[in-house]
Amino acid sequence: MKKPTSKKISQVTILSAFKTIIWPRRNLVFIGLLLIVLSRLASLVLPWKSKELLDVIIPNKDISLLYDLLWLVGIAILVQAITSFLLTRILSVQAQFLISELRAQVQKKVLSLPISFFDNTKSGALVSRIMSDVEGVRNLIGTGLVQLVGGTITAVISLILLININPWMTLFVLLPVGLFGFIALKAFKYIRPIFRARGKINAEVQGRLTETLAGVRVIKAFNAEEQENKVFEEGVDRLFQNVKKSLTATAAMTSSSTFLLGLASLGIMGIGGYFMIEGSMTTGDFLSFTLLLGFMIAPIVQMSNIGSQLTEALAGLDRTEELMNMTPEEDLAHRTTVLEEVKGNVKFENVSFSYEEGKEVLHNISFEMKPGQVFALVGSSGSGKSTIAGLAATFLNPNKGVVSVDGQDLSTVKLSSYRRNLGVVLQDEFLFEGSIRDNILFPRPNASEEELLNAVKAGYVNEFTDRFEDGLDTLIGERGVKLSGGQRQRISIARAILANPKIIILDEATSNLDTESEALIQKSLNELIKDRTTLIIAHRLSTIQKADQILVIESGNIVERGNHATLLAKEGRYHDLYTYQAKI
Repeated sequence: MKKPTSKKISQVTILSAFKTIIWPRRNLVFIGLLLIVLSRLASLVLPWKSKELLDVIIPNKDISLLYDLLWLVGIAILVQAITSFLLTRILSVQAQFLISELRAQVQKKVLSLPISFFDNTKSGALVSRIMSDVEGVRNLIGTGLVQLVGGTITAVISLILLININPWMTLFVLLPVGLFGFIALKAFKYIRPIFRARGKINAEVQGRLTETLAGVRVIKAFNAEEQENKVFEEGVDRLFQNVKKSLTATAAMTSSSTFLLGLASLGIMGIGGYFMIEGSMTTGDFLSFTLLLGFMIAPIVQMSNIGSQLTEALAGLDRTEELMNMTPEEDLAHRTTVLEEVKGNVKFENVSFSYEEGKEVLHNISFEMKPGQVFALVGSSGSGKSTIAGLAATFLNPNKGVVSVDGQDLSTVKLSSYRRNLGVVLQDEFLFEGSIRDNILFPRPNASEEELLNAVKAGYVNEFTDRFEDGLDTLIGERGVKLSGGQRQRISIARAILANPKIIILDEATSNLDTESEALIQKSLNELIKDRTTLIIAHRLSTIQKADQILVIESGNIVERGNHATLLAKEGRYHDLYTYQAKI
């Protein structure tokens, strides 16, 4: 079977993220950059005017000039406050909007993948990938990247002003700052794989937790709480070890910045003190230099934090892109045929199938169901019945041979045009949390009340909803836990009746029910399959005696075929199965 594949993924780079995420929103990013530049320029007013305060205004006792300076600094502070608000309002909101968009795109992509993908992936892990992996993108389109650019601009302007005040002191500062930059780059290269692994571990832990909560009845029934606690503790410990690695690297960066920038400050005190004693530097120059130095170094330290955020964002995008590159179920290049009207003629021609290469589970299966006919598949467990049903439902694609509907090869048919005419009722049918009404209306939310009530009646759902205080609006709990097995099954049949399909695939629903429920379910099924092409996986052979054709499947082969009477008369495999069940 063809599994969902992904192209070999190179790591998402800043350049590729720029092209796909930032560039389409360039207008907003440009506004953000303009605001951050205004904010940074306004922030430089204070250190720039501090020299004038100490060297001109105070020695000359010029009150008028002092008022002018205060007005200028006050306006600069107001500009900083306004630009800060606008930055958050515009970019942070846009980043959250982008996250919601990406989540919707990833969820849409996940639902487009074939059934085999879901068979091999935990639902909790997928939830984590949809909800968590895209969150880091806020640091690309949000204030993170803009602050990185703004910090760079501030650092460059501050550097120019520092050189203008005292080039020797500036040169001394640049040495430890450059060394810190080198350490930070090495640290980011080390941290990125850790963040990528964290996403995977987090998905695995969430996946197991989701399973645990869904299977809480089984856990309690087998007194396995301690066992599940241990599994979860091991998972969160793996997550902790991963976080510890990244924190260690981050701590190394922070401590190195503290040490190296502390050395720079120590040197500035010594060199600045020497120049002031010598008389070649004023007190105002020294204060301006010290303040500007803070404005140059602060963005560099901030850049290390933002760099960590961007690294985490890119690691999440690595995993998201890996998912987005998987081959979808609907191959638009080959599935070009649209079925306008389905009559229900289903044909298998020499169909073979294998889940793993070299391990064929179906061998040259051939049969044809005419519109309105009922075919039943019987055989021992693992014989290939469910695989045949999966092929008919287009959940699987044959390795050899052709499955066709009304003469059209299903491998070339647009899936949506076929599946709108298909109904599938499983033995363990899935119901969604909500009301009985919501679940029956699921395939056709806009169906009329009359159509809904007809489906309810045909599925004998009213037999129990009439006894409920809220009737069809009764809430059934997660997966329908508040209902009995027979009640859940009748709801699923009513749902299929409302969908009004031309083809029904039925994993017979009566095998695990009591006699009374089975009788009602059988009545519901009779309504469901009326005038529809039906393929039944039969568990209780007593329920398929009226089938037009019964196929006996063993080891992936059709070993017998015919109606009930014919097969009994042969006294072959079907006769053995039927008489064995009759004795039980």
